[in-house]
Amino acid sequence: MNRLKDATSPYLLQHADNPVEWFPWGDEAFAEARRRDVPLLISVGYSACHWCHVMAHESFEDEGTAALMNEHFVNVKVDREERPDVDAVYMSATQAMNGHGGWPMTVFATPEGHPFYTGTYFPRQQFQHLLTGVSNAWNGDRAAVLQQGSKIVEALNERSALPSGPLPTPDTLARAVRGLAGTFDAERGGFGGAPKFPPSMALEFLLRHAAAQALGAAHDQGGTGQGATARPGAEEGAGATGEAAAAMAVRTLEAMARGGIYDQLAGGFARYSVDADWVVPHFEKMLYDNALLLRVYAHWWRSTGSALGRRVALETADWLLAEMRTPEGGFASALDADSEGVEGKFYAWTPEEIRQVLGEEDGDWAIGLFEVTGTFEHGTSVLQLLTDPDDPERFARVRSALLRARARRVRPGRDDKVVAAWNGLAVAALAEAGALFDRPDLVEAARRAATLVDELHLDGDRLLRTSRDGRAGPNAGVLEDYADLAEGLLTLYGVTGEVRWFRRAGALLDAILERFSDGAGGFYDTAEDAESLFQRPQDPTDNATPSGQFAAAGALLSYAALTGSARHREAAEAALGTVTVLADRHARFAGWGLAAAQAAVSGPVEVAVVGPADDPATAVLHRTALLSPVPGLVVALGEPGSGEVPLLEGRGTVGGEPAAYVCRGFTCRMPVTTRAALLAELAGGA
Repeated sequence: MNRLKDATSPYLLQHADNPVEWFPWGDEAFAEARRRDVPLLISVGYSACHWCHVMAHESFEDEGTAALMNEHFVNVKVDREERPDVDAVYMSATQAMNGHGGWPMTVFATPEGHPFYTGTYFPRQQFQHLLTGVSNAWNGDRAAVLQQGSKIVEALNERSALPSGPLPTPDTLARAVRGLAGTFDAERGGFGGAPKFPPSMALEFLLRHAAAQALGAAHDQGGTGQGATARPGAEEGAGATGEAAAAMAVRTLEAMARGGIYDQLAGGFARYSVDADWVVPHFEKMLYDNALLLRVYAHWWRSTGSALGRRVALETADWLLAEMRTPEGGFASALDADSEGVEGKFYAWTPEEIRQVLGEEDGDWAIGLFEVTGTFEHGTSVLQLLTDPDDPERFARVRSALLRARARRVRPGRDDKVVAAWNGLAVAALAEAGALFDRPDLVEAARRAATLVDELHLDGDRLLRTSRDGRAGPNAGVLEDYADLAEGLLTLYGVTGEVRWFRRAGALLDAILERFSDGAGGFYDTAEDAESLFQRPQDPTDNATPSGQFAAAGALLSYAALTGSARHREAAEAALGTVTVLADRHARFAGWGLAAAQAAVSGPVEVAVVGPADDPATAVLHRTALLSPVPGLVVALGEPGSGEVPLLEGRGTVGGEPAAYVCRGFTCRMPVTTRAALLAELAGGA
């Protein structure tokens, strides 16, 4: 019997009609394996995974393969997005045994859950041979199989945690920039060769570092505010790393925005590019990528005024609202890569299709503009926009016509589960974009998503990872859920001044300190009372999203800046010690930690804006603060007499006029009441 029909995961539901007798992850599967005395076959994937679909069609929908699976194994299907802890421990085993990992991930394990053989995608015939071979080994040489499982578990548990060091210094950050430059593709943007993934977290660090050095250089040349002191963290040759950081960030942001990885018709980014030129994407679109990139492009515009950065940020925000928002106000996890069983079919075009939609004259113009030269399969192309159109009105007309035509195609599937962590990333991005671009609808979308997670995903003081159709899932939140949601809520508070988000973020961060600490300055990825796996997962490095540890460090740092809490500041600094170890050789995998460390080195700078909410002068000061590129700047907004946020305590208006206080470490300079004066103070505080 297939037991997936009641699952909340769209990925598990995709397999609910398989002839495989699937179990969801849980005690029932382990008990059944012990009762039958057979191994577990654990298959891990996610709904937008192309090769997961391929293996499902080839093997899991095949009666003969399913019969082998059902006869010899207890088969467990896991959505890695619902259970990142399960995915993490078995991915560690897969990488240790094979030197690489990926999805679908195929794991054979003892009834106790100890892995003894692992792999990823297997074609049907090879998979059938593997099923028979593993079963024969289990029944014919059980002792060797059990010993293999024990050795793997022992080796994984003996792996020492990544060593930690002191809080990164300005020199650490400069070395990280030089390390990134060593793998930078100056011609194409990005780091390394194909495939290329959007380096969102590294880009955030590079923009912060460039801004810090530019502001510091202006300060050192005399652009000081009241009471300015020597810029903290200045180092020899800082200007050079600032220029290098800016150049790497801009080249990469431009290349991604103009390539096929970006949807030139509707906005939004695909998961990665299969080539080094950002031309042909792996077409799935993930919420986390687009939330992170929306924020980075908005920050690029904030730092430089880039028109391209503004356009891409707003188009990505509009795409999120149009394509990913759920009826309940949250944001769905992903769009599939496939439609009608063909990867990229929804997005690719032939010249003939474009001429059919636009006619000969506009069609030929669009074919040249979008580089429709057969860059993909079967004579189709993924649209690029390597130069800005010479006729914006014509471009708008052509783009609208192609969008209407594309809307008649079969759309990719959508995984509409709401993941707490990724919605936290979306809340932060949309709230900031709404404030920076004067789009109240984006701020409201962030508020609605935050409300959904706050009201639906909390079980007492415990955060649940997912929900779907307004119903919370059963799985406990992991570190990234608490940390990314806290980051989003602190950002939303800074934009709206609504204290409820500040309070909730504080509660989430306290839960991290109490339930996730490893006792040595770092954090485990699961809480102390979470389900016990053969290994307690802990990985401080970034992957497709910020690591839970670095996300926690960044949120803790911001919260400490708003509250003056030494406890939260010290926890943030301890968690950032790992960055010092990674900065030289593995900076690409510590981007979010480096960005948080840049904020720590810069203070971070704190701005308290005090004034009546309906006074336009309050809004001017608030917007001026939010537009500052000072790394990690935190903003507190409140009415005179507000006391719930400590940064606002004892700070009032000046002569009845709204005022802004620029502070570092809760030591504030004299309040200012005009935009020009606040800009000068922020320049002096960099």
